[in-house]
Amino acid sequence: MSIIEARGLSKSFQQAVKEPGLKGALKHLLVPKNITKVAVQPLDLSIEAGETVAYVGPNGAGKSTTIKMLSGILMPSAGSISVNGINPYKKRMENAAQIGAVFGQRTQLWWDIPIVESFSLLKDIYQIPEPVYRANLDQFIELLGMNEFIHLSARKLSLGQRMRADLAAALLHNPPIVYLDEPTIGLDVSVKQKIREFIKKINQEQQTTVMLTTHDLGDIEDLCKRLIIIDHGSIIYDGSLSEVKSRFAKSRVIFFQVGSPMPELYEQLAQTDGMKLELQNEQEFSVSFDRYEYTASDVVSRVMRHGEVIDFRMEDANIEQVIKAVYDGNLDLNQSGQ
Repeated sequence: MSIIEARGLSKSFQQAVKEPGLKGALKHLLVPKNITKVAVQPLDLSIEAGETVAYVGPNGAGKSTTIKMLSGILMPSAGSISVNGINPYKKRMENAAQIGAVFGQRTQLWWDIPIVESFSLLKDIYQIPEPVYRANLDQFIELLGMNEFIHLSARKLSLGQRMRADLAAALLHNPPIVYLDEPTIGLDVSVKQKIREFIKKINQEQQTTVMLTTHDLGDIEDLCKRLIIIDHGSIIYDGSLSEVKSRFAKSRVIFFQVGSPMPELYEQLAQTDGMKLELQNEQEFSVSFDRYEYTASDVVSRVMRHGEVIDFRMEDANIEQVIKAVYDGNLDLNQSGQ
């Protein structure tokens, strides 16, 4: 059985509809009017132990609502959930003991006490044995570089320091499942890298199941092997990261450096359907092409017929381009590439 299993899971909210001003407020008080907002359509979800899953979608797609139902914060409107054999909203205490959660906009640290004391309080709350607590804390301090701020209160931490401390706090009790909601939001490159390396190490060594929601597509490429895309409350893609690239990234790009200008080639490429030429200068250019119409060999051999190629490199479309196309409605995820 999967460690996370959801069947027909959905969530709807009642939203008040008020006319503006005092008159509108009084009218709503006497004759309330509400509309039903569907945040998550009935969906099925199955995640195996030890998986690293990116759960992504545009703002308002239903990502955070799904995570809150899985963590027991929200009760579903319909459907069933099992998280490591527990119904999270019926057994919230038992569920909380087996999950870790990091929400980028919120902290679980106590604001006015040193974070090392917050960790000590969490040790008591989760009843972590002293040897386990000490081993985990020492490891987290080293991996996340927390030595410099471990004795500062949470209110004195920078955003990057707080996020590292929050991540350590979420994993102190060795939860088999961790939910990460925008864990690198607003962080600089070096701090992001520390956090990504830490998550990968915990996943590899302890087989911790990671469910990540993020708009930072670098997090996805670095951490996750499986991608789930949700839009308007429904899952529109569920598969491997490499598959979504190979199926839907039609465009490939080859960058060339040549020995001398090739004006005749440039004119030919500019008039060829399925190819696009971009000149950096007279001897450096790129050719993007539809990989379903042409092979890389077609493009390279065409260039080499016109003169000396000093160097070239090829790039596939990255995941950011693919997901942007999905959000913009330019890709149909129900159909595979030809």
